[in-house]
Amino acid sequence: MDTEIDQEAITTINPATGKKLKHYKYMSDKTVEETIQNCHNAFLNWKTFSLSDRAEKIKSLGTSLKKHKSDLAKMMTTEMGKLLKQSEKEIDLCIAICEYTANNGPNDLASEERTLSGGGRGIVNYSPIGVIYGIQPWNYPSYQVVRYAVASLMAGNGVLLKHAANVTGSAKLLEKVFLDSGLPEHLFSVLVINHDQSDAIIKNKLIRGITLTGSPNAGEMIAEKAGAQLKKTVLELGSNDAYIVLEDADLDLAVKMCVKGRIYNNGETCIAAKRFIVVDKIYDKFKDAFVTAMKGIKIGDPTSSDFDMGPIAREDLREKLHEQVEKSVEKGAEILCGGEIPEGDGFYYPATVLASVAPGQPAYDDELFGPVASLIKAKDEKDAMRIANDSKFGLGGGIFTQDIDKAILLAQNHFDTGMIFINSFGLAEPGMPFGGVKRSGYGREHGGFGIKEFVNIKSIVIASK
Repeated sequence: MDTEIDQEAITTINPATGKKLKHYKYMSDKTVEETIQNCHNAFLNWKTFSLSDRAEKIKSLGTSLKKHKSDLAKMMTTEMGKLLKQSEKEIDLCIAICEYTANNGPNDLASEERTLSGGGRGIVNYSPIGVIYGIQPWNYPSYQVVRYAVASLMAGNGVLLKHAANVTGSAKLLEKVFLDSGLPEHLFSVLVINHDQSDAIIKNKLIRGITLTGSPNAGEMIAEKAGAQLKKTVLELGSNDAYIVLEDADLDLAVKMCVKGRIYNNGETCIAAKRFIVVDKIYDKFKDAFVTAMKGIKIGDPTSSDFDMGPIAREDLREKLHEQVEKSVEKGAEILCGGEIPEGDGFYYPATVLASVAPGQPAYDDELFGPVASLIKAKDEKDAMRIANDSKFGLGGGIFTQDIDKAILLAQNHFDTGMIFINSFGLAEPGMPFGGVKRSGYGREHGGFGIKEFVNIKSIVIASK
């Protein structure tokens, strides 16, 4: 079911019931132009704020998020179907990002003194560049926004947001949260627009950088359009993260974490555990325990504490996921549990495990954005790493072993991804860089890296006397 029901409006849908929530009219082109100009004007003032003053405003944003936590969590769950308790944890992460950025941003952005080889003095300065345009997905309606917006604001930039259509209500509520925090008016603004209007925004001379979280195909299109305007982009795209289970792994821990890593956020996470590569000697034991655990996952009303997963965010996304499962089976995969669309209202899909997964199947080659696990047998540790890296993606991955030193060496020297998790599953951490390689995109967010993605790194040279 497409959330954009006509050329002039968006209709949001509750995925737990399939019922319509609210209509939102697209902005006129004139309103879009005014919003960009107002954001730019706000930026011209904001860039004069000291780093410490900006940090205080970012702290206030964290306070505003706490104040609106309940309303935001309910809105996110209603619009995209994640468990309410996970929506609440998402807001907690957003608050942590504000606190980390406020505490570390001034040091990260402080000018640096350099001694020059020929004498004299050098200063490296990190200056804001202008308005940053963010195109964000629906799966983490608040976190995806806060992740790029807070870093951009701390750097002194203005921020515009085009959110996914099906979470427009969350976007508008976030706009209120940002304004209530005491940030200057128009510095953060939401654009309710269509794709043609978005393309025009990329061309606007006041837009100085574009960041996208989305599919590789969307990344290609945005990178091409931004590149034609010689504007920098940061792209966080899809993935098919591999989690390797070695012979000496704590099996109970590995099963527990792999299940959580696959079903968290209804399985709709770019950095979710998706391919489970298990060495031959423990494959059967892992398979039996993993399938038993996945069979026990309860799906239902995401506002109830009785369930482990809510619905897929949109009907068309559920259809795509099921089609990927069916095509994988046609090409030799075996369904060990799940794999059937349940009857009733809402866009639910069961926790599913596929075995006999091999190249040429969507379950091996592509990203399955939902609670479908691909179980793959490897001959040994070397073969497991080969399979893990046999992917067009490179966002995250995991290793389960009791030999931590070995896991660190594998992560450092062999895993071809941006993030590796040892004896756990991937979640964002404000103090660590987030991003990938290959068709998972480029650029980094968090950890002091994202804050410098959209700055002018100025070289100031003062001659010696």
